[in-house]
Amino acid sequence: MLDAHVSDRGCQGPADATKTCPTEAKEAGGLGSIAEQTVEHGVDVLLGGGRDRFAQPIAGGDLAGQTVIDQAESLGYTVIGDTAGLDASTPDQKVLGLFSAGNMPQEFAPLLAEPFPATAEAQPCVADPTRAAEVPHLTDMTTKALELLDAKTQDQDKGFFLQVEGASIDKRDHAADLCGQIGETLEFDTAIQAGLAYAEEHPDTLVIVTADHGHTSQIVEYPQTEEHHSPGRVAAVVTADGQPMAVSYATVADVDGKEQSQGHTGTEVRIAAQGPQAANVVGVINQTDLFAIMARALSLD
Repeated sequence: MLDAHVSDRGCQGPADATKTCPTEAKEAGGLGSIAEQTVEHGVDVLLGGGRDRFAQPIAGGDLAGQTVIDQAESLGYTVIGDTAGLDASTPDQKVLGLFSAGNMPQEFAPLLAEPFPATAEAQPCVADPTRAAEVPHLTDMTTKALELLDAKTQDQDKGFFLQVEGASIDKRDHAADLCGQIGETLEFDTAIQAGLAYAEEHPDTLVIVTADHGHTSQIVEYPQTEEHHSPGRVAAVVTADGQPMAVSYATVADVDGKEQSQGHTGTEVRIAAQGPQAANVVGVINQTDLFAIMARALSLD
């Protein structure tokens, strides 16, 4: 389960580490950036965005001057960049899929919240027309990762651990992008269904679904009125049953008329589980308890 240890999550690639956490960079004798440590730990399947971080040149050590992608290939990784490469991946490979320069493209076109009274009328969310067909969706990556990891371990007396993150649910919430947030949540739900389908065929599988924190978005009254409106920004959508729904983003105030990144909240988050050890996920538990629950499910000491 080990990926990387750094003091600042901004130390994503070698150049980032040199700038942000210089004592931890390879040229200073440190462990290096998140990208470098990730491939050095030999994780079997790595899929997502962030290609620009892995394309940064390494500044110190035996691989100085090469990129982290070069490093990954020297460590036996097959590096892929599109759906065709994902589909062609086989269990005998270690796979590094880098499908976007930075964040993965979102599912729905943006619908950005605005301060009252400028908020537009409710409108339906639509698919993002700029999303390239060759970029896999989270569900595609989840399904393929399960296929590869299952094949790698089926003849061994051990299981596997797979972490799937719908990362841009948070990112679109920071941007007060209601349709972006909804689209990423729907895709995450579909990825969960892929996990549950695998678990149905493999009943010794523990599936846990949770979040790392709460966020700003709150459903509020629609329509917003002069007498009763959110102090923050609001967007409104037409729901699947044809009804308007307004959502407020109000954890930060605009500065000089410019929108700021919305903040996290301290609300409790939902945790759901199915499979071995799932009975221990009840009521209110500590986040750190999940580690022990997963370790027991994997029969780890």
